Amino acid sequence: MGRKRKPAIENLEIVDVAAEGKAIGRYNDMVVFVPQVIPGDVVNIQVNKMRKNYMEGFVTKLVTPSPLRVTPFCQHFGVCGGCKWQHLPYELQLQYKHKQVVDQLTRIGHIDLSEITPILGSEKIENYRNKLEYTFSSKRWITIEEVQAGAEINQPNALGFHIPGMFDKVLDIEKCHLQSEPSNAIRLAVRDFTLKNGYEFFDIRNQVGLMRNLIIRTASTGEVMVIVVFYYEDEEKRIALLNHLKEQFPQITSLQYIINTKGNDSITDQEVVTFAGKDHIIEEMEGLKFKVGPKSFYQTNSEQAYVLYKVTRDFAGLTGNEVVYDLYTGTGTIANFVASKAKKVVGVEYVPEAIEDAKVNSDINGIANTTFYAGDMKDVLNDRFIAENGQPDVIILDPPRAGIHEDVANTILRAMPKRIVYVSCNPATQARDIALLAHAYEVKKVQPVDMFPHTHHVENVVLMDRK
Repeated sequence: MGRKRKPAIENLEIVDVAAEGKAIGRYNDMVVFVPQVIPGDVVNIQVNKMRKNYMEGFVTKLVTPSPLRVTPFCQHFGVCGGCKWQHLPYELQLQYKHKQVVDQLTRIGHIDLSEITPILGSEKIENYRNKLEYTFSSKRWITIEEVQAGAEINQPNALGFHIPGMFDKVLDIEKCHLQSEPSNAIRLAVRDFTLKNGYEFFDIRNQVGLMRNLIIRTASTGEVMVIVVFYYEDEEKRIALLNHLKEQFPQITSLQYIINTKGNDSITDQEVVTFAGKDHIIEEMEGLKFKVGPKSFYQTNSEQAYVLYKVTRDFAGLTGNEVVYDLYTGTGTIANFVASKAKKVVGVEYVPEAIEDAKVNSDINGIANTTFYAGDMKDVLNDRFIAENGQPDVIILDPPRAGIHEDVANTILRAMPKRIVYVSCNPATQARDIALLAHAYEVKKVQPVDMFPHTHHVENVVLMDRK
């Protein structure tokens, strides 16, 4: 089919939403996946991918808008790939996310979901993120409106987000609704200062230009971290920009910079230098303080993370006598959050810096019943490890999107905890992993939690009891 001329389809009715956020229509008994539409839309599309059982296409004309549509609140909607469901009412977003969890757990994991409870929505549906990373680019994305207006393109630079699927094109962002102020003000001040003073924006294709990235982290405590990433050291320009930020935004409590001379934007292997203030910010949750550094993982929706962790702790059913293993512990947020209800908590995480943060977080909160280990989970978690740290009564899993390794599942089965609480940002891999444990464990409770309004992403917590 791939060699056939790809058809244009007229008056395609959109009838449902698929797992990854694309919507679904049907054409000649074949499923057609279409982005940026919602159920009830009638559209003309151009097919750009054909397979044996499905097609994919993009909208060329919105023939009849769905009665469900709402007006997107962001001027960049439809170009920026960040909030693809702004045109879908939030109540319906939650319904589709809940359905996604049900579909994947039943279809992939073959799980009886009699105990699933309604998804917990986010109280904030704007300004809910505590971290954003912006990219400088000398290859600004030119919008359709600019092209149609015949505008003269005098400004090739951008500070914003990558256009989906285009590594070297960046959309210049005027206002982002994902993070509260002073996030937008800081970004605009950096952009204006660098443009006014002739700083070169980075060209990732040709690897030239001074300015690479801008990372802004905020906390519920009011603290603000700003990290400016340069491609090479230009001391005069670096100091001028950082001093400008320091003077303009006294609310910045941690001002840092990185000189990243390598080909990609990852900072995990880079030295972070503190220019002013502290080398971290402090987040708080239920009276606990958490140190968040420039490389720390912390759930990006702080308020909804509290909801997620309360569900996790409730599912764990702790009485104060349990040995708990918190696998993929990150900076130990869950481990420290449940520690007061447990006899002992053992955290394991791949990233050594994260484990150091986890230990600090225990120290600053006076928590003495946690132990943390760094290493690859499938190598660290073995029979000897369990013998040394004690048989777990409860295991909490919060792995990355890829889920757990089969060796980890086998070790868990040998450890035979009474209870497993599985927190996942990917219900598909979660369902696969639950199937690996299904002969020894039974799903008792399922609780979806929405962490990211206006996206298709959903977190899910599953309680499994030993049979």
